[in-house]
Amino acid sequence: MTSATAEAPAAAAPSEGGSSDDAPGVARGADPDHGLSPERLSGLLYDMMLIRRFEERTMQAYQQAKIGGFCHIYIGQEATAVGAIAALKEGDPVVTAYRDHGHALAKGMHPDACMAEMFGKATGCAKGKGGSMHMFDKPNDMYGGHAIVGGQNPLGCGLGWGIQYTKKDHVALCFMGDGALNQGATHEAMNLASVYNLPLIFVLENNGYSMGTDIARGTAMAHDQRQRAEAYGMRYAECDGQDVLDTYVTFRDEVKRTRNARPINYNEKTGKRESIPTYDVGGRTPGPCFINVKTYRYQGHSMSDPQKYRSKDEVSGKQDVDCINRLVAHLIEHDLLDQESIDKLDAKAKDAAKQALAHAEAADPMPRSELFTDVYANPYGPYKQGEPNPAFAAPDAATEAREED
Repeated sequence: MTSATAEAPAAAAPSEGGSSDDAPGVARGADPDHGLSPERLSGLLYDMMLIRRFEERTMQAYQQAKIGGFCHIYIGQEATAVGAIAALKEGDPVVTAYRDHGHALAKGMHPDACMAEMFGKATGCAKGKGGSMHMFDKPNDMYGGHAIVGGQNPLGCGLGWGIQYTKKDHVALCFMGDGALNQGATHEAMNLASVYNLPLIFVLENNGYSMGTDIARGTAMAHDQRQRAEAYGMRYAECDGQDVLDTYVTFRDEVKRTRNARPINYNEKTGKRESIPTYDVGGRTPGPCFINVKTYRYQGHSMSDPQKYRSKDEVSGKQDVDCINRLVAHLIEHDLLDQESIDKLDAKAKDAAKQALAHAEAADPMPRSELFTDVYANPYGPYKQGEPNPAFAAPDAATEAREED
């Protein structure tokens, strides 16, 4: 694990028009802080530190068999969730895939609720029923991690459509891994998002591997994701997901363009589209966007991944441009924070992760009766252990008579 220190080397400024595979540095342009106050910058650093320290405790608990099932660690990708979500405002919904602990914490979920969920405890965000892959937090507009590859993308469309239908001043983020790019549901969702010009941003967390398969081996035109966006008439952007400031600025600009998107040819008086969609010469609409975030995970696809598809040298090379260290170096270089203050933030993150673990271990397990709640909105429920399901009970004579009539 790369520690949160100021020893990361200074990186070069990025090229025009987005990030490159050479991982451009955080400081760029006339204002290297992009209008962010020292307090906001410190907040971004703490959020990334919290995710990193939380995930370290998660790995420890999983190895001790305190967490069961599948578990996917976010270490290395912290700048993606933190930078993207920092560009949102309160009420903007997020939906993602199963590597979701980082998104949940960045969206405001309490670490105790997140860890307790993985322990299957009643104080978890989903009462211990969802586990690692299903972090839901409606008060913070976190609409879940989803285990089906690409399955969250149609839900992202639903969130965008709901915003548009209710004329809310919001925009939805739908995160996916590169393994979801070739799923049919992804293409259907991108098509619908463009047809209805939804206030929705598809976020590709492009860490280079679909489980253990290099993206170039399984995805056509992996080197040029712009064509995927333009095929559906939506805007395209990319950023360096190892650079929280580059990520934040990219999302800040695209979220602003996407917010309040209305259907193309929308008539405000009638509330309807009056003709089929039309697109400008560039093929892009003012609404949905596809953002290719180039990032990297240090751990395996899941805790059971032996990682035979990549070398240790590759991983250590990526750690040289660690997202936390890069922001630390930026803050020190520009006299925005000293090392003592940075160490205090890291200690605070460690304490929060340690407390989350202690809470999860001490919390009551989910009671057996909870297995029968929150499953269906059903007029026959709630079902109780040991009692027959009334839906399959024999109808009485009066019911049979009514059915005959």
